[in-house]
Amino acid sequence: QVQLVESGGGSVQAGGSLRLSCQVSGSTSAVTWMAWFRQGPGKEREGVAGIHSGTSGTYYADSVKGRFTISQDNAKNTVYLQMNGLKPEDTAMYYCAAGRLRLTQGGDPSRASDYNDWGQGTQVTVSS
Repeated sequence: QVQLVESGGGSVQAGGSLRLSCQVSGSTSAVTWMAWFRQGPGKEREGVAGIHSGTSGTYYADSVKGRFTISQDNAKNTVYLQMNGLKPEDTAMYYCAAGRLRLTQGGDPSRASDYNDWGQGTQVTVSS
């Protein structure tokens, strides 16, 4: 099992920036993808960005392309989400997730059900 602890959330004004961190521990040898998801009030959980553990290949939701950047520091066992140009619609609880999915077997890094382990979340609030 993988343990995930998010940090870095907070309240910012529109146009501001935040950097979320996800500290990863536990049995990570089988993890292939790390990702950030978010869930706003009354909304379903949606994929924001993901990164392949081996190749560092990434994906981004269309709504965050050009504004958010996902990265990983394997030496620190940490995954980051740099968020720039924040908008009120980015307001949500942000969750870190670890998955063992494989694209060759139909895995989808943007699909929440493909992830096995989740953090508790960190709140991001963007005011206009």
